[in-house]
Amino acid sequence: MNSASDNLVHSPTACPHGSVTLTKPLKISVSPSFIPEHSDPDTGRWIFAYKIEITNEGDVAWTLRSRYWKIIDGDGEQHEVRGPGVVGLQPRIEGGLTFSYSSFCPLSTTWGTMEGSFRFVDDEGSELIAGIDRFFLAID
Repeated sequence: MNSASDNLVHSPTACPHGSVTLTKPLKISVSPSFIPEHSDPDTGRWIFAYKIEITNEGDVAWTLRSRYWKIIDGDGEQHEVRGPGVVGLQPRIEGGLTFSYSSFCPLSTTWGTMEGSFRFVDDEGSELIAGIDRFFLAID
């Protein structure tokens, strides 16, 4: 089993609040944004969207089996989310291809952070934990 730290290469962020993390051979890019039309400041609810792109820069296919997120709001309140796949899927990403999806995170503050990891397996059953560097959920 490979851990995220075995193959982790940090890259400059793709956008002011996002992140790009390479756990060879998987590159994970995150682009967050604030969604004002779904937020309700009067009730203390701010909604942030994020787009994830997972690029397999290797030759071996990897299947995303589970996710882990650590979410910290502007007051320091921490929440952890674990579950199978992403957005109801466990995508198989062939070498040279990219899988992308969008999701959202509600916060009770005007800003927060997310970071985490995805667990992948290949066809032989080898496991890879791909890290996702911290990115910021913030009103611009």
